[in-house]
Order: sequence, then structure tokens, then C-alpha cells
Amino acid sequence: MDEKGTYEVSNDDYHDHRKLSYDDAQHVAQEQGVQVGEAAENFGDMATVEQYGYVQRGLKSRHIQFIALGGTIGTGLFLGIGRAFTQAGPLSVLLGYTFTGIAVFAMMMSLGEMATWLPLPGAIPQFCARYVDDAMGFAVGWNNWYSNAITLCAEISAASTVIQFWHGAEHINVAAWISIIIVLVLCLNIFAVSIYGEAEFIFASIKIITIVGLLLMALIVDLGGSPTHDRLGFRYWNNPGAMKAYIADGDKGRFLGLFSTLVNAAFSYGGVEMVAVAAGEAENPRYNIPKAVRRVFWRILFFYILGSLAIGVLVPYNDKALLSAIDEGAAGAAASPWVIAIYRAHISALPSIINAVILTSASSSANAFLYTGSRYLYGLAQIRQAPRFLLTCSKTGVPIYCVLVTASISLLTYMSCSAGSSTVFTWFQNLTTISTLFTWVSILIAYIKFHQALRAQGIDRNTLVFKSPFQPYTAYFALVFFSVIILFQGFDSIAGGFDYQSFITDYIGVPIYFGLYLIWKVLKRTRAVRPEEADLTTGKAALDAVQWPERVPRNWVERVWFWIA
Repeated sequence: MDEKGTYEVSNDDYHDHRKLSYDDAQHVAQEQGVQVGEAAENFGDMATVEQYGYVQRGLKSRHIQFIALGGTIGTGLFLGIGRAFTQAGPLSVLLGYTFTGIAVFAMMMSLGEMATWLPLPGAIPQFCARYVDDAMGFAVGWNNWYSNAITLCAEISAASTVIQFWHGAEHINVAAWISIIIVLVLCLNIFAVSIYGEAEFIFASIKIITIVGLLLMALIVDLGGSPTHDRLGFRYWNNPGAMKAYIADGDKGRFLGLFSTLVNAAFSYGGVEMVAVAAGEAENPRYNIPKAVRRVFWRILFFYILGSLAIGVLVPYNDKALLSAIDEGAAGAAASPWVIAIYRAHISALPSIINAVILTSASSSANAFLYTGSRYLYGLAQIRQAPRFLLTCSKTGVPIYCVLVTASISLLTYMSCSAGSSTVFTWFQNLTTISTLFTWVSILIAYIKFHQALRAQGIDRNTLVFKSPFQPYTAYFALVFFSVIILFQGFDSIAGGFDYQSFITDYIGVPIYFGLYLIWKVLKRTRAVRPEEADLTTGKAALDAVQWPERVPRNWVERVWFWIA
């Protein structure tokens, strides 16, 4: 395909008979703005743009950087890591989060290259449809949407649990807290994308300050600076031990303990890909997206690897208070290994502060998953795999019906009023882990096909604005890694006695994903996209026509700030 050719493709389901030339799209972008130019190019005509409107690029550089930062810090780091810690021990958690973090970084570099080349709203299903198969676009799009919608419920459930940590709150019906949080996140998403960006900027700032403070606290306590003046060192790695046997005894049990942490780590890292979803509404995406993606490695290293190490030196995995809190589904920070460490160090004021931060983290995650879920739905509507009315945008560029439909799923969270918030949170966590892994696998398959398409169409990767290193080998490595986790993540429901309920929960996502794929494949008789026919350019011309102003720091303060955000 000639980059400046005319788009005229016959597949009704995805391409919608686009006939807007590269030059025409650039002309529209220069005359009426980049948003109108992008919309006209993606929809194929101005009439559709006038009927439905289009999203706006209202996310500034600092919004994108802090969305990427906040996306790596969720309730998994504060709460979920405790279960993995008591199940496998400190070294297993450290290794599990490290191995998974390396694979996540490889996946994000692959996604970053595609999202920088073509920053589309709800980009992931569109990449899969363009480069692999329309059926994969349908499967990953709807899989992503329900995953985000369910995770929205999980985070609201977690937040309602966290509130019950404070005395007095446990006597108030949890439905009241659920209602307040649903209204809050809906208001942050319904008016303008810039409001969502500002909220995430504030939420992420709080989470970053907290985790930095916790890491410093861990260092001070470990070296004997707590009120107890007890120098801990790596005491708990010797007694009770660095690795805990799980299900079996000896080395086999320790290996199974290590493997069990990979699933927990996958849940904790879930949402790291949301920066690519926001690429379609980001200012100067070809600068801001690579900047955010390149720093994923350091965020994983700093927050998760150092965080898991810190927990491992502060608390033994057999701590009675932690085990009891997890087994009983204790409210909020009571089940957090960070809070257990603070109690053990006799620092009285911090637990309530940490609980407030966990509440902020859960609310932030709910806010983010409502945003990403609505954009996945919008992306599906763009490629005609969801009803066209979902394309309707408000005057401020918010896909209003996508937000409302996704938010309506949050009403499922009221199940926790009868079943117990912590139990529901566990159900949701198990359902979304496998969905996250399928999303990552789909991204990697799309990247491998994208890489082949660039070569087949004579596009030199050295000319790309952002070129991820060691490709396609890093994509293949991450693909194998995540595929292995999908296949064996439910091993503990089989080993040591078959538990059919756990088995169904662990693997229900597999038939859902492949069922979605086969439904579209059979109904629409789609075929795999050949590399030389992949659509690498629709939506690109309008961005090529825009010259974003360069940010030039006027002093050292701005130089530091521009480096951060």
C-alpha cells in the first residue's frame, strides 16, 4: 500500500468503504483541526463526523505521564500482594513480580511502537482488526470491555471494603459507599476528558508520594529506625524462610509457590496498557506516548520490585495478623502487608493514612477503568463491531453513551451488599486476571503481524518515531511467557484435589475469548490479514499534517518538571 494512496477497501465490517485520500485528509486537518481530520479519515466522510462528533485531544503531557504512572500502582500493590506473600514467601514474590515485570515491559514496548505510529481511540481492538483478523479485533475488543467493566466493579468493591476499616463505617450499609463512588467516577468521566486527566494527575500524585514514603519507611525500619529500634535486616528470609512451599513439599512446592505469584503479579500489573488507550486523546502523541512507554521499566522496578522487596524484609510470611486478616477478609488496610509492617514497628498514626491512600488508589483505578472501558467500546463502534449510536460524542468530545453503558455494569457491585465485599472482590479479581492476560497476548500477536506488515510494505522501522528494541524477539518472548501463565494459572485447582469452582473461575475467560473470536469468524466469514494488505495508514495523515509546539524550558525548575511530566 502506498502511504499516500487512496483508501478504498471492500471489507464492510471494518473499513467501511473509506475513500479519503492521504492528501485530502491532511487538507481537512489543516483547515478544520486535527480532531476533524482524524475523524473524517477514520469514518471515511464528513457526514458521519457531523452526525456523531469525535473525541478530542484534551490530555496534556503531564496527564499522559501520570496516567502511565498511576496505571502501574493499584490496589494490587497495596492489598493483593499480601495473599501472594503469605502463599509463597518473600523471595518468590520478588522473583514473580520481576519476571512478570520484564514480560510486561516487553509487551508495552511493542504496544508503544504501534500506538506511536497510529494513536487511535481504544487502539488495541483496532490494531488487532487491522493487522491480524477482524475476528480478533472483535474478540479482544469485547474481552477488553468486559474486563474493564468487571475491574471497575472490583475496584469499587475494594474501595467500599477499605472504607469499613475506620470505626463507625462498618455499621453503615456498604451500598451507601458503593453509590457514592459510582457517582464520583461517573462525574469525572462524563463531562470532559481533561477533567478525567486532572483527576488521574491528582490521584497518581498521591499514590506516588505514598509509595515513595513507604519505601523510605521500609528502609528506616529495616535499619532499626522505628520506635522499637530493632534492626531487621533479612531476618525473615532465614526464619521462617525466603520461599514457602505451596501444595507440595520441598523444591517442587517452592517452585509451585513461585509460579503462583505470577498470576497475582499479572493482576497487579493489569491496566498498565491504558496509556495506549489514552493515545487517541493525547496532545502530541508521537512525543508523549514514547516518553511514557520508555519509563515503564523504571516504574516497574521502583514501585513493584522494590515494593515487594520492602514487604519481604518487614513482615514474615507467617505473621498471624496478616494470615488472619486475609482469611477473614478483613476490611481495608487491615489486610495490607504494609499496614501489618507499620503495626509491628509500633508506628501508630500511619495505618489510617495508608488506608486513606488505598481508598484513593481504588477510586483512581475505578475512574481509570471506566475511562478505558468506554474507549474500548468506542473503538469497537468505529470498526462496526458495536452499535453505531455508541460513536455519539458530546460537545466536549466524550463518547457519552459508551461511558453510560460501561458505568451501568458497575451496578453489579451491589452484589457485595449480600455476599460480602471481600468475597465479591475475589470473584472479580479471578475473572479479570485471565482477561488481562488475553489482552496482552492479543497485543503481542498484533505487534508481530504489524512488524511483518512494515517489512512487507517496504517501511523501514528506522524511520519510525519510536522503535522498540530487539524486535520481534521480545514480542515472542512475552507471548510465550503470558501463554504459559494462561495455560497453567489454575494448577492449584487441580493439584491436591480437584476444586471445580476454582477451576471454572480460573479458566472461564478461555472459552469466553475464543467464543467471541469464533462468533465473529463464522458470522462474518473473516480471513486473516496478509501483511502486504494490512492497513497501516488510515488515520495517520491528519496527525502527519500537525506540527505540535515544542516545549522549551525557561529555567531549571521547568527543565526538571518537563522531564517528569
